[in-house]
Amino acid sequence: MEITAEVLRGILDAYPYEVVFVDRTHTVRWLNRAAKRRYGDVVRVGNSLFNCHNERTRPKIEEFLRRADEGEDEMFETYNGGTGEREFFVPVRDAEGAVIGYFERHEVPWTKERAEEPVGDYWTRHAEDAAK
Repeated sequence: MEITAEVLRGILDAYPYEVVFVDRTHTVRWLNRAAKRRYGDVVRVGNSLFNCHNERTRPKIEEFLRRADEGEDEMFETYNGGTGEREFFVPVRDAEGAVIGYFERHEVPWTKERAEEPVGDYWTRHAEDAAK
């Protein structure tokens, strides 16, 4: 089997965590199915990341890019007290190792009682709880 762009898209769409790939100009270039489900119309291909992240985050993101250019890979970003998630900045590199963009990785907080809950169901439940 040849690993084509279609196969890679299928793999990323099967991944239950959101992937929003953003280029070095902070333009959203691609979202997987989980990201589309979680963010809806808030995040759109072709728009600036700063349509959903406020401008105050720009210096922090630029610092992550600088560190990635110096060779760091995944970097801890923050603990989100509102969702209970740990968030990480993940640089994406080309074949030569140059940083071409990035995405933010979220870790969902699990409890023993809900350890088998699918990630997508977790987000749906979380959104419904927040709306109450």
